[in-house]
This record gives sequence, structure tokens and C-alpha cells, in this order.
Amino acid sequence: MNEIRIFSPATVANVSCGFDVLGFCLDSVGDEMVIRKTDKKGIYITKIEGFDLPYEAELNVAGVSALAMYEAAKPDCGFEIEIYKNIKPGSGIGSSAASAVGSVFGMNELLGRPYNKIQLTEFAIKGEAVASKCEHADNLAPALFGGFTLVKSISPVEILQIPTPENLYATIIHPQIEIKTSESRAILPKEVPLQNAITQWANVGSLIHSLHTSDYELLKSSLHDVIVEPYRSQLIPHFNEVKKAALQNGALGTGISGSGPSIFSLCKGLESAINVKDAIEKIYSKTGIEFDIHVSKINTEGVKIL
Repeated sequence: MNEIRIFSPATVANVSCGFDVLGFCLDSVGDEMVIRKTDKKGIYITKIEGFDLPYEAELNVAGVSALAMYEAAKPDCGFEIEIYKNIKPGSGIGSSAASAVGSVFGMNELLGRPYNKIQLTEFAIKGEAVASKCEHADNLAPALFGGFTLVKSISPVEILQIPTPENLYATIIHPQIEIKTSESRAILPKEVPLQNAITQWANVGSLIHSLHTSDYELLKSSLHDVIVEPYRSQLIPHFNEVKKAALQNGALGTGISGSGPSIFSLCKGLESAINVKDAIEKIYSKTGIEFDIHVSKINTEGVKIL
């Protein structure tokens, strides 16, 4: 096999209380990429559709992760990468992670899978760091492993796969404004009150338990962020109205996807997710801000060959 076409999914990171460690994978939105072997050695980005991104491999997220893997593998060939970008950069649903994961996953398949998913995460982190100015894996891990993941450690990389309740759906609204991850990190406090920290880690622990036991009521009471959301929500127009409407219309919980501006709501069942979508749509259609909205089952497979 000398060429492969893949789907690299969008993801939601943080999941309210799990800042920088929790994430889940979406099914209905993602990038497509074509990776092919070439006789000429090196990494070459030959086509980009959807958004204006750099073609130089060392400046492109997909290129940087590919170069990290290429230097480790030292293959007797090169690779061309085509990127069909469906996830808007700066949208808060793992645009850079999809690029970083897609290139290394495709190359690994073409080389006969010499690397496992943990090693692929290590390569992809190098690309992700180009976009967010720091190494983190809360979008990369669900894109690679599928479902819910917890990043236990970055050095060394340690990823825990968390079970996904069967009937769990996500509704995502993406207001068409850009919030850079690096900027949304800059507004966060360097220290937090001890009581807030205690509340937060209690919520993380109970959220993980709720996913293991498919306890939707516990999940609902766990999806609260007392540390990051109060600051980042100020950057997202109408966040509080959207959250209130989602919860009133059956959402289990609503929070900021990654660094925003996308807002996610987790829902029990497709009907509930559609009700939440309709309620959120009513609010944003009056704002004059363009937006996309998606309803997605949680994708338990992750990045895949098309």
C-alpha cells in the first residue's frame, strides 16, 4: 500500500472539570487527509483545501508531527500529505489535533504500523505544540484512541481509555469567531483557591465514575467547572444564555469545548440532543454571529481509514 485516505475526527477537550486531561471524540465532523509514499525523501505538503494554512512542513501542524515521526523512523522513502480541512482552525474542537494525528496515523499505516498509539501521541504532541504554544494531549488522545480519554501524564505519555455510555450524544455550537488557544490560556489565573480545587477534583473523580457505570444523573452533577470556565466564558458571546437554554431543554451538562469558542452539551439520547440543538439555534440566530451546529454520537473508534 502506497497511499491511504483517512478521516481524522474533531474532539472536545477539558469536558468542563477536566482541564488539560479529559477529552472525547466526535463522529460527525472531522478532516480528511491523503498520505502517500514517494521515492523522494522528506515530508511534503502538496495540497490544502478548506483553509489557508502553510505548505512548509516545519510550519504546519501536520508537517511538524510527521517530521517528528520521520526522524525517528528513518524510512527509505518520503511522504506527501494532502489536507482536506473541515475543522476550522481556532474553533475549539481540535482542529490542530486532527492535523497532527492524521499525518502520523497515515504514515504509520503505510509503514506497517511500527508504532503504537502512545508513540503516535508523542509524535503528534510536537505538532500540537506549534498551534497552542505548549505540549498537551487532551485533544490528541481522543482523536487517536476514540471515545473518552484521560491524559494521566505527558512525560512520559500515559493515556487512559474511559468507557462511553451507550446512549451519549453531544451537541456542539461553533460561533464563527476565533479564539486562539495561546490567548485563552493567558487569561487563566496562576493560582486557584483550595476550595475550588477540591470541588474540581471531586467533579473529575465522579465524572470518571459516571462514565464507567453509565450513571447519567451522576454525570449531570459532575459536569461543572469552577476554575477555568468563569474566565474563558467571558470571551464567548452569549455563553451564559446558551448554557441556560441547553440545560433547560434537557442537556446533562454544557461547557466550553477546548479553549472555545465552541460550546458542547452532553445529552442522553438523540432526541434530547436535537432538542438542545433547536434551543441553542434560536438564541444564536438572533445574534448576527454566523455559526455551525453539530449533533454527534460519541465516536469510540477515533481516526480511521476511509
